[in-house]
Amino acid sequence: MAGGAPRRGSRDPRGLPALRGRRGECGALDRVVAGVRTGRGQVLVLRGEPGVGKSALLEYLVGGATGCRILRAVGVESEMELPFAGLHQLCVSLMDRLDRIPGPQRDALAVAFGLSAGSAPDRFLVGLAVLSLLAEAAEEEPLVCVVDDAQWLDRVSAQTLAFVARRLLAERVALVFAVRASAPAADGDPFRGLPETVVRGLREDDARALLESLVPGRLDERVRDRIVAETSGNPLALLELTRGLTAAELAGGFGRPDARPLAGQIEQTYLRRIGSLPAAAQRLLLAAAAEPVGDVPLLRRVAERLDIDADAAGAVEAAGLVEFGTRVRFRHPLVRSAAYRAADPAVRRDVHRALAEATDPDVDSDRRAWHRAHAALGPDEALAGELERSAGRAQARGGIAAAAAFLRRATELTPDPVRRGARAEAAARAAFDAGSPDAALELLAAAELSRPDEAQHARLTRLRAQLVLARRRGGEALPLLLDAAGRLARTGDAHAREAYLDAIGSAVYAGRLADRTGVREVAEAARTAPPAPHPARPTDLLLDGLVAWFADGCAAGGPLLRSALGAFRQAAAHEGGDAMRWLWLTWLVAGEIWDDETWHRLTERAVRSARESGALNFLPLALGYRAVLSVHTGDFDLAAALVEEAGTLAEAAGHSPMGYPSILLTAWRGEGEQAAETIRSGVAQATSWGEGRAIGAEHYLLAVLYNGLGHYREALEQAERAVAYEDLALVGSALAEHVEAAVRAGAPEAAGASLRRLEERAEAGGTEWALGVLARSKALASEGPAAERLHREAVERLGRGRVAVDLARAHLVYGEWLRRENRRTDAREHLRTAHGMLQRFGARAFAERARRELLATGETVRHRPAEAGDVREALTAQEGQIARLAADGLTNSEIGAELFISPRTVEWHLGKVFTKLDVTSRNKLRTVLAGP
Repeated sequence: MAGGAPRRGSRDPRGLPALRGRRGECGALDRVVAGVRTGRGQVLVLRGEPGVGKSALLEYLVGGATGCRILRAVGVESEMELPFAGLHQLCVSLMDRLDRIPGPQRDALAVAFGLSAGSAPDRFLVGLAVLSLLAEAAEEEPLVCVVDDAQWLDRVSAQTLAFVARRLLAERVALVFAVRASAPAADGDPFRGLPETVVRGLREDDARALLESLVPGRLDERVRDRIVAETSGNPLALLELTRGLTAAELAGGFGRPDARPLAGQIEQTYLRRIGSLPAAAQRLLLAAAAEPVGDVPLLRRVAERLDIDADAAGAVEAAGLVEFGTRVRFRHPLVRSAAYRAADPAVRRDVHRALAEATDPDVDSDRRAWHRAHAALGPDEALAGELERSAGRAQARGGIAAAAAFLRRATELTPDPVRRGARAEAAARAAFDAGSPDAALELLAAAELSRPDEAQHARLTRLRAQLVLARRRGGEALPLLLDAAGRLARTGDAHAREAYLDAIGSAVYAGRLADRTGVREVAEAARTAPPAPHPARPTDLLLDGLVAWFADGCAAGGPLLRSALGAFRQAAAHEGGDAMRWLWLTWLVAGEIWDDETWHRLTERAVRSARESGALNFLPLALGYRAVLSVHTGDFDLAAALVEEAGTLAEAAGHSPMGYPSILLTAWRGEGEQAAETIRSGVAQATSWGEGRAIGAEHYLLAVLYNGLGHYREALEQAERAVAYEDLALVGSALAEHVEAAVRAGAPEAAGASLRRLEERAEAGGTEWALGVLARSKALASEGPAAERLHREAVERLGRGRVAVDLARAHLVYGEWLRRENRRTDAREHLRTAHGMLQRFGARAFAERARRELLATGETVRHRPAEAGDVREALTAQEGQIARLAADGLTNSEIGAELFISPRTVEWHLGKVFTKLDVTSRNKLRTVLAGP
């Protein structure tokens, strides 16, 4: 056992062989076992160079996990393209429990593992299914899941297990991964950010002691020190490199120094041992290396096809390279890689061909096709077609990355240039969908070399633009999108309209940072799109509405956009596919025309749909949009919970969280200059990506903050910057802030100019929210009876909608006006209402502004400190969310499914909620949350 080899005769307190120089690492693993036994989920990543001892530490962990069930998986480089292969290794022994997890999760996992047919499951629903399966099995005994060489797991298995690791809390489950520190991570390391122990080489004294224990006879001190220094204390290097040194070299150091990297040196020692084997034994070892499952009966069939006699297995085992038991087990992963990489290509193809012939096509057709692909010497249309079908099956199981790999190899084997270009295009699309932009760009280049026709060239250009847009949502993709849309339009492709929508969206996000082509110019270009089909789709209505809005003005575009949003609401109520695909744009449009009902309907449907389908790529976005609505409805606690959940899920999915909801909440909470700094820093990153719209968001949110604080000059300055550009879904609200700041700061002309722009937009929207904010803004700029009539209109209109923060502000400015009219009694009524609402929301700055006004009327108002029983202060955001769901009557399993956590974790959180709120039942919880 390398990596701190065990000391001779030395035992740890548990009676296990002690690993030399690994006290800290063994202590971390002991804590993992202790934690899982006490019912707390445990995660640890062992990260280190090849041969440093990660596998030995995993064996130490397994040896010490008495009373726990052990699940194992090993990543294999040649298996990386087969979807869910690693996950299946780990979970195969739990399949008899599949019927004990919720139906949607069970179905998703069954499809992923090829046990049943169905639509491609979302990989995070599969992740939730694995979490539920592990948690269910752990009810009987703690589970310790050990994954060696995790860097070689297939991508979807690695992402799924990383997701599960981030959701463990109160489950008796431990996940321990061994990962090479030097492993390539072109698409990111899914295990990055998990609790980690870096396994380094042994200290010099431990390395010297280990070396002396391995070498019989005299060891020259200078040679010893040189070996220790050159191996950097790597235990496997110390074990293996000394095997290749002669007695003379060990005694006096007369050998030739080797300047190869350490991993290469270790691999060379294995290569020398492999090279000394008979040819038949080498072929058997190669077959074992190329067959990732370790299937001994399969290897026997392969041996028969390759005329390998029974003595070969004995020779390989005698060399200490591999063990043939119930499964094949290599001494070290480097043995596998050395055996495979060093083989002659022709021999390697023969072995893959034999593996393909020995694999049952009815049981594992995809692996059979993959072996055939590795055996192919040149173009083969029949094999390319088989790989294409394998890609379809992989995609149906949710293995998009695997589908891309199958299609890529199919492309390489396709003899016909036209068909090769089509397969390269499909492979590029699959790679893009799998989140591998570099691979997608390489495949796009291959497709472009196949002399594509105009229609295909247009599709390729659009895909290239989408790749750029996915990386930077600003204007960098805009020229490509316009080029693609124009090409699609010239060929009469209906996708031209969607390409123009993407282009408008890109221009919207580029905002004031756009180089030369602004959103108006894009809208004019979109007029050349093919006419909409009959009946028009929601996307067609949306494109026509945006073209009219930006090119012809609010009055022309308003009715068309209202019609488009109505079509999207209707679509979302029935199937939701297109509605969810374009939510990023329809959400902005709804904000632009002050349509809070569409915000509510679309985000409610988006969150529910994403939770039900397990679409964790989309759910954080949906939660962010829902959080924005919750801020506007005055439910700041819910908004905070949604922001926290979105951030946690985005981290689990490996994405950056949506920043706007968090800084919007910060602006409305109004915590002074600290809030201003948070807003500025939150916007800076988006601006660095080329999102000029974020600049408008910063100025608008600072205007909200400063108006709340009563710093009207600062608010006016920020609002003036916000309204200088027509940022979709920002400029209308910014105009309202500008009117208020200008009136309070004594700038009536500026207020009047913004009021005229606001009137045009609000009337185009036509909602109670729009007209209520317009009435409030007009009232601020009016006097006498006209002002009072407008104040009343604002309160009445806003009272009929769900945007409570604007209603509270309508009461506030009405009360302020009444006090200035010396109508103190009337003023108190509206100021009390405003103060109560704003304080309940948590809008501290605006609430304090209302309190000051009440004091000016002669009323005594005290600061309300956070009481011990105040739910907002007592519970964390996640605890509050779980408490609300429990109070609504959901079971622990239902709450877990909704929040992507296990029922045991829900139970653990509820225990803390009950303690904090001093309640003993869900009925009492409902009463406490309802408030007075």
